[in-house]
Amino acid sequence: MNNGLQDRFLTAVSTLTGCAVARDIPHVGLAVSGGPDSVALLLLAERSLPGKISVATVDHGLRPDAASEADYVAKLCAARGISHQILRPSNPIAGNLQSAARKARYALLHQWADERRLDWIATAHHADDQLETVLMRLARGSGVSGLSGIRKKNGRIIRPLLQFTKAELIDICAAAGVRAIADPSNDNADFDRVRMRQWLASGGHPLDPIAAVNSAAALAEAAAALDWMAANLAGERMTRTGDAIIIDPADLPAELARRLIVAAAVSLSPGYRPRGPAVSRLHAKLLAGEKAMIGDILCAGGKLWRFCLAPPRQKR
Repeated sequence: MNNGLQDRFLTAVSTLTGCAVARDIPHVGLAVSGGPDSVALLLLAERSLPGKISVATVDHGLRPDAASEADYVAKLCAARGISHQILRPSNPIAGNLQSAARKARYALLHQWADERRLDWIATAHHADDQLETVLMRLARGSGVSGLSGIRKKNGRIIRPLLQFTKAELIDICAAAGVRAIADPSNDNADFDRVRMRQWLASGGHPLDPIAAVNSAAALAEAAAALDWMAANLAGERMTRTGDAIIIDPADLPAELARRLIVAAAVSLSPGYRPRGPAVSRLHAKLLAGEKAMIGDILCAGGKLWRFCLAPPRQKR
């Protein structure tokens, strides 16, 4: 394996874990499905962090071949003396399959990391994934936070491959002589991401995955700055009066006003996170002095904005 690839990987892990030198990097968990991206993650980590990795594979139970694919990863790890565990959800995946599977996957990985006392879980998201994500969100009209794309770090989840392209990861597997698994769901055009991936693969565009990663990172920094400003403004512009929250929106830039709306909603209804379009619609109504609902919160516009939980509906 090219030493330059190892150095890039080790630098990314060191930065994400806050360790100035490689020897201080703690034991890291890897999420490996068996596809080329995650197998490349395994190969890079094996070379760069010897004796410091454990691997988990999530079998969602959605495809007949998933169990054998998880077993394949187990064999790859066993041949390298790396600890491996297959994780399966206790309940069947239902509803929006991609969303439900993602939620179950991260829940299982966090539980696994807790049991093994792992501070970090590395996933194999890469530059091409970031380009797809940014374009999908651009198509949906996302704002600053949405266009930040896949975060390089989210809690204990780290993504050290975001500066690697898909082609580089495929080459890493080929150079090591390791076969990766092709997931047929990656060719299912029923999914938005697959359609975007197929469009990008058709060529004829000037879009560069690494440039998308850099743009997304810049937007993530801008989003973090806006969050910091909103948190400081909340002390000045948000007050709690009984069961209500009052916001003084005077002369606030629209983006900061929207972030204070989100802060009020989260404060009144913990666990609820209103989505961008709903917040924008509410913001417009509050500016017009109207009343509106967001989630189970009653909001009233005017010179001061008032937010309170709506009274429970009476049963008929």
